[in-house]
Amino acid sequence: MLREGKKPHARSTTNPLRVAVLCSQRAPGLMDLLAAEATANIRIVGVVTSDASSSALPQTAGTSVPCLVNDIRGFYREEDAQLADLTVRPFYDLTTARLLTRLNAELVVLCGYLHVLTTPMLDAFSQRIINIHDSDLTRLDEDGRPRYRGLHATRDAIAAGEGETRSTVHIVVPEVDVGPPVLRSWPYYVHPLADDVNEWGAGGIDILKAYAYAQREWMMRSSWGHLLTTAVRMFVDEQVRVLGERAYIAGVPGPVTLERPVRPSEAPWRAAAGR
Repeated sequence: MLREGKKPHARSTTNPLRVAVLCSQRAPGLMDLLAAEATANIRIVGVVTSDASSSALPQTAGTSVPCLVNDIRGFYREEDAQLADLTVRPFYDLTTARLLTRLNAELVVLCGYLHVLTTPMLDAFSQRIINIHDSDLTRLDEDGRPRYRGLHATRDAIAAGEGETRSTVHIVVPEVDVGPPVLRSWPYYVHPLADDVNEWGAGGIDILKAYAYAQREWMMRSSWGHLLTTAVRMFVDEQVRVLGERAYIAGVPGPVTLERPVRPSEAPWRAAAGR
């Protein structure tokens, strides 16, 4: 961790912050980051994707931003290993770190990146990697760890009876989805349908999965771009500090919560759910 009172990365505020994006098959929010170059003191220096069919390739086509493929499945085939095998992951991550270092990246944004990062990346960009996750990382379990982690966080929150979901931008640390939260979205209220589905037990599993998918897509499509660009601007302005295991933004304990007015279409949902 950083020593208390130190910023994640000292830089010249007169030059644009050099931001690299790391993604997998999808890169929700990438177009917002590219557009932010026009109004923020940032430069998107490159995109590195783990998937040769990534949507980032057509999204960056025709721009000056290079999109580089570091095919993780191809790597694992060459290693004759399973994708879940983390013992060989550092060798893959070393290639990623070298690509990002050649781009002179100052901040790495994980945008739909689906794989666990290991020491080569964490050391090369210590406290300079942020991730966006589809759960409220301030919701803690009895051990003080984020309650909803991993790839099915939205589904797990809905299945647990949560009345709302949020997305969170956090600083990446070795343990997955537990890094200090920097920014979180406004609440996305869960439809009362979920209460009925949870009561149906096994008969409602497919419906629950479909609804959780829609809830997650709702958050991703309507908030992730805004969350990522806002978080990057915080780093541009050098507002983010880490003390112990907590992020402070402009001296205030994080995360900062973005708010938006309730849309008229949401009001009946909230009233029906008693929220």
